[in-house]
Amino acid sequence: MRIFASSELEKDQMNKIILSTVAIISHLIAFAQPTTGSGVTDEDLQLNTITTAVPFMSITPDSRAGGMGDAGTALSANSTSIYWNTAILNFAEEKSEVSVSYTPWLRQLTNDIHLSYVSAYGKLGDRHSIAGALRYFSLGEITFTDASGNIIRDDKPSEFELTAGYAFRTSERTSVGLNGKFAYSNLTGGLTVAGVDTKPGVAGAADISFAYFNDDARIGGVRGIYTFGTTINNIGNKIKYTNVGANAPGDFLPMNLKIGNSFLAQFDKFNSLTISVDLQKLLVPTPATYDPLTGNLASGKDNNVGVISGMLQSFYDAPGRLVEDANGDYVQNHDGSYQVVKGSKFKEELTEINIATGLEYWYNNILAVRAGFFYENKNKGARQYFNAGIGFKYNKFGIDISYLAALKKTNPLANTLRFTLRYSFGGNNVSSASSTPE
Repeated sequence: MRIFASSELEKDQMNKIILSTVAIISHLIAFAQPTTGSGVTDEDLQLNTITTAVPFMSITPDSRAGGMGDAGTALSANSTSIYWNTAILNFAEEKSEVSVSYTPWLRQLTNDIHLSYVSAYGKLGDRHSIAGALRYFSLGEITFTDASGNIIRDDKPSEFELTAGYAFRTSERTSVGLNGKFAYSNLTGGLTVAGVDTKPGVAGAADISFAYFNDDARIGGVRGIYTFGTTINNIGNKIKYTNVGANAPGDFLPMNLKIGNSFLAQFDKFNSLTISVDLQKLLVPTPATYDPLTGNLASGKDNNVGVISGMLQSFYDAPGRLVEDANGDYVQNHDGSYQVVKGSKFKEELTEINIATGLEYWYNNILAVRAGFFYENKNKGARQYFNAGIGFKYNKFGIDISYLAALKKTNPLANTLRFTLRYSFGGNNVSSASSTPE
């Protein structure tokens, strides 16, 4: 079914929606910006970036969400929902779809790295959906040399991920999803480095997701579709690239939590506007702070823990900022513990939450215009960029293109382009409540 606003809907209602959205987004961004009211600002914190193995698993693969600030957790269903939120597939308008996406990656640094992504889904009746995806990441050609600079060989490292997904509709408006993944990361081609044999990293992982879908929602006098989605992605084993140290902990996968909300306002049969907001957080332990003089743990938690313990620990293990004396040494209490700047631990935990916001306007279900903003605190990586994108749809075919404009010209993500081709088949799913254009 399709949802239309009443015939009395005035144009100023669209303006009110847009103004309200801008206000909400502004408040969310301000929440993550440096503050002085708490007595702790970003300048009081130290650079403490969280790193993981196989970060390619977290790269946004598609151009639709890529044009909306990477705010895709609660967007209407399409074939790339297996990456964002598999549970939402049960509310798809189309019965099935397949898509191919291509992203030239890190073009500020090199011209031969790229990400390719193929995904598809199909609905099985009213309550079940299945999906699959293949992600391939090529790191281009790399020349390996020894310590003296002599060329050993040229190689083309690559990584790939296979995903299978299933979604089950638990009620008229709720659905749950589960993905199984296999990831393979071959970064060295088995090269021996300093006498140490290397090997590809292999991991098995899972995603769990939930979606709530209300196709009779209202904001003020505007009827539309409200969607809530949440996912926990990449829950899996740690990765190791060598056989040295059988008991070595290995590296965490990029496990993350995403919470998304979206509202689609259908003003008439020609015009619709979607507002999407995501909160995203890595579920990986934060690096602790150690005393450089003694090597003792000064603040935070040891990250040599298991996968589930690491996920839970990620919510309370930020070390904050240690108090330093005039010589730059850490100040200790009488009991031997280290003094931490008051409020800095909590502040650092907040800075680990990334904010993604996006807008999508459709005209006559043919032309889409998108824009978005992604914010990551400067102490956690400083990924801050605007996105813009367009989409075209004709019958069963669709194409999406997005562009990333980083706030800093030196950002290696600057000028990133994404391309996605879509094809839907099998006809509309008449029992679906969704009416959102794809």
